[in-house]
Amino acid sequence: MSWPYRQNVLVPIDFSDESFRAVDTALEMVPSPERLLVLHVLAELSPVEPGELWQALNDDTRRQHVADSLAQRFSTPPYAGCRIEVRFGDPGHEITECARQQQCDLIVISSHGRRGIRRLLIGSVAERVVRLAECPVLV
Repeated sequence: MSWPYRQNVLVPIDFSDESFRAVDTALEMVPSPERLLVLHVLAELSPVEPGELWQALNDDTRRQHVADSLAQRFSTPPYAGCRIEVRFGDPGHEITECARQQQCDLIVISSHGRRGIRRLLIGSVAERVVRLAECPVLV
């Protein structure tokens, strides 16, 4: 399918197969991979979690591990050159805030298709992004 080119496209990644397919879709919408921003949002650690208590795991270490993993995954064509960012916090908020700060003109996000009570209990990041985003969102 042919899409009109966008200048800056944000793709949130949660390491699911669906989110990696969203990257492939987004690549069709940008003139070059440099126009693609891949974002992963990590939950903040509680001070009582074992990694924090033993000081074996901190935010910088976690951020670096995720960034390294994504850099390795996206180091070869057609992905080479895409930008990678790792943030901490609520995914819905961080995704829309990143899109605003980076002046993205589109967010391409995958949906896991939760329905019924699971969706009510867990919520949907994609749904929150659609509601909060200031730019178009492709789900």
